[in-house]
Amino acid sequence: MYDDLQLEYSSTVDRAADEVRRAIFAGRLAPGTPLREVALSEAMRVGRSTIREALAMLVSDGVAVRVPNRGVAVKELSTDDLSDISLARAAMESAGLRRWRLATDEQRRAVRTAVDGYTAFARSTSDPAALTEAHLQIHRALVGLTGSARLVAAADSYGAELRVGLAHLDRVRGNVAEQVESHRALVDLLEDGDIDAAAAELRHHLAAAEVSLHAAIGDGTIDP
Repeated sequence: MYDDLQLEYSSTVDRAADEVRRAIFAGRLAPGTPLREVALSEAMRVGRSTIREALAMLVSDGVAVRVPNRGVAVKELSTDDLSDISLARAAMESAGLRRWRLATDEQRRAVRTAVDGYTAFARSTSDPAALTEAHLQIHRALVGLTGSARLVAAADSYGAELRVGLAHLDRVRGNVAEQVESHRALVDLLEDGDIDAAAAELRHHLAAAEVSLHAAIGDGTIDP
C-alpha cells in the first residue's frame, strides 16, 4: 500500500517537472526567470513539497539553477557556458562524422531520420520547443555515429542546457528553412563520402549557432 502511494507521488513530481520543463523549452519562461514555489504550487494545484522536488530535478538536469538568497531560476547561459558547450559539440559531433563509413546502418539511419523529422516539423509547426527538440536530435544522432554511449550521454547532458537558449532564440529568428537546408547539405555530403566537406559544413553550422546565441545574450534577447 505505501509503495503504491510513493510511486504515485513520484509520478506527480515528474509531471510537475515536465510541465515546467516544457514551459522553459517553449520559451515561455525566459532564462533568468525565478521559479517561485508558491506560484507554481498554486498554478499546478500541487503541494509545495512536490514543486520543491520538481525544481530539484530541473536543477539536476541543468535547466535551472539555485541562486543564493533568491531560490531557483531558469538557467541563464553565460558567454563562457556557450563557448564551452560549442567546444564540446564540435569535438563530439566531428568525431561522429569521421566515423560515418564505420558506423552501423542503424546509426547512419538515425541521422537521416532525424533530419527528415526536423524537416517535417519545420513545415508543420511553429512550436519552438518541438523544433528545438527535432533540431537537437540531429546533433545527438551525429554523436551517436561514434558508437559511444558515454559520449551520447554527455551530449544529452549539455543538450538540456542548450535547449534553454535555443528554444528562446528560435522564437525571435525566422531562419528555420535555412537551418533545414544546412542540415540537409551536411547529410548529402556524408552520403557522397565527402567527409572533409561535411566536417567543414558542421564547423560553419556550429560557429553560426554560437554567434547567434552569443549575440542574443549580448543584446538582451534572451535576458529575463
